[in-house]
Amino acid sequence: MTAEQPKQAIRGRLEEYLAIITVKKGQQYVCPLCGSGTGKNKTPAGSVTADKQHYHCFSCGFHGDIFNLVGRVEGIIDNADIFRRTYEIFNLQAGEYKKMNTVRADARPQHEISSAIDYTAYYNECNARAGETDYFSFRSLSKITIDRFNLGFDPNWRSPKALRDGKNPPASSRIIIPTSKNSFVARATDPNADLKYKVIKEGTSELLNREALWGIEPVFIVEGEIDALSIIEVGGEALALGSIGNKNKLVELCGATPPIAQLVLCLDNDDRGRKTQAELKKMLEGLNISVLEANISGTHKDPNEFLMNDRNSFLQAVQNAKSHAFRYMQETAEAKQAEMDAEREKYINLNSIGAFKEVFQDNIKKSADTPEIPTGFVELDKVLDDGLYEGLYIIGAISSLGKTSFVLQIADQIAQQGHDVLFFSLEMSKSELVAKSISRITFLECGNDTNSAKTTLGIMTGKRYLKYSRAEQDLINDSIDDYFSDIGNHIYISEGIGDIGVYEVKEAVERHIKMTGRKPVVMIDYLQILTPVDMRASDKQNTDKAVFELKRLSRSLKIPVVGISSFNRDNYSSEVNMASYKESGAIEYSSDVLLGLQLAGAGKKEFDVNVEKKKDPRQIELKILKNRNGATGDSITYDYYPMFNYFKETGMKTIRDNTKVNGKRI
Repeated sequence: MTAEQPKQAIRGRLEEYLAIITVKKGQQYVCPLCGSGTGKNKTPAGSVTADKQHYHCFSCGFHGDIFNLVGRVEGIIDNADIFRRTYEIFNLQAGEYKKMNTVRADARPQHEISSAIDYTAYYNECNARAGETDYFSFRSLSKITIDRFNLGFDPNWRSPKALRDGKNPPASSRIIIPTSKNSFVARATDPNADLKYKVIKEGTSELLNREALWGIEPVFIVEGEIDALSIIEVGGEALALGSIGNKNKLVELCGATPPIAQLVLCLDNDDRGRKTQAELKKMLEGLNISVLEANISGTHKDPNEFLMNDRNSFLQAVQNAKSHAFRYMQETAEAKQAEMDAEREKYINLNSIGAFKEVFQDNIKKSADTPEIPTGFVELDKVLDDGLYEGLYIIGAISSLGKTSFVLQIADQIAQQGHDVLFFSLEMSKSELVAKSISRITFLECGNDTNSAKTTLGIMTGKRYLKYSRAEQDLINDSIDDYFSDIGNHIYISEGIGDIGVYEVKEAVERHIKMTGRKPVVMIDYLQILTPVDMRASDKQNTDKAVFELKRLSRSLKIPVVGISSFNRDNYSSEVNMASYKESGAIEYSSDVLLGLQLAGAGKKEFDVNVEKKKDPRQIELKILKNRNGATGDSITYDYYPMFNYFKETGMKTIRDNTKVNGKRI
């Protein structure tokens, strides 16, 4: 069996371990680390992941396997000790685990004892001699505390470091306080000992009882080891810095592995202690670690002095501070839980369809106040379920087939009903578009008389007016009056070459709504020549981005957006289809309605595009390629008079139903 196999087997028993250390409510566990689930709302936040290998608490943020959890619950840091303890819990053997170094320290020359050596055996020997000194009772420390921390006594201690340096230090009577298996504090028991050598640290200067940081009891942070032991003596948990110089070591430790326990600062009652406490508080809070302060020393210099002078009062002070810390921990946990519950409720309300009911019903009510907008073409409105709605409409055609004239005619017919239209022209000038509209009106006004009606150029060229008859001039002037009185007040044309992109369109639409209080229909002629969003991107990427943004605009403002698209040149003689659209990816998938203009008969064997273009009127089909809320595949037929920019709807061509167009079966 490999070393990893027994570990993997233990990881699979995570739920068994949780059953031992906590309780399960529904599918969640009361967190054994932060106590989530014991507050007012009684909602636990601990859970086991789907692989049954890891425990996660949504309240305190802990995430780890069974070994990580055992280490945190029992305050064990060393990996070997964590593995040993975990195997003990399940009465398993996974190798030889030894609690202590079996090599006796006194079997080796003392100068070989260094910071790299495991002092456990030496600690045990000193602990066995703890009763030979009255120092512990003088400091009011009981045998329970002595044994818990393996405190001991060495009547003839000599500094290993001094010996290692070739010196010959005198022996002295000292108590031994282990701070790790490789470091300890040797404290002189003689009250008259030289202050310079009264407390000597062997090995590195470590924090006493640092494991308490990851327990569930509040931890009092003090300066000296005896002070920490004094608090523990009366039922608290404490960590000793060893010296105020170790404050950075505590901060680094907490930064690397944030503590679970509530930290309570109570350094010595002197100027240096108070200054260090303020610095430490600021540093820890800078790591978003919760910190409390408490004066458990009263009028005394430090906790041990208070314990020695008045044990009962000191006990009460520790218990009061501990109770306050517990209340604060509970309130903090409940606040976090409440915040998480609110976040969870917000998530559900924003994402759950069940919570969408009121929004859905409200949208229906609002839609009654924003009815459909008819295009003015009867058959097209039938296909579109009575007109234009919120959404993105794309109309495409080959060059010179009349797509601008078709969309402009729809714009005029919408404006004539009193609806605002914002027409963004990226190719033609405002004057050209107005002239195209007036040309169409002259054609209608004279009863479709091609000899009397005026072309766009005939209206825009002033010198021609000298040759016009009085009747022709009246026709033009009347058509101009009709255009500006019926249409002009509701159509807004923005012209631009290279300076209008989707963001400029969005800004103009929002400004129009702000200034007029009316939501317009937006029309863009045409998509492929909008200013690129990113000059370094490809044409396809820029077109896709433009289409996505126009789709977003239609949704956010709840307005119809109509975009004209060009076709690939190889589609001039082919039947219009999805592949006809340049950079068609986003157009195909993002549009709500996709329409294609083509010459009648396109795609058939005998079709000749040049012959069809010469016809007057031309026979045009508008094919429904995509319609989110209606049928597709049908075509609407038109007679198109290109000289006068006029489309006349002639019927519906429904191949599937073999319906009739103008009374004839097709």
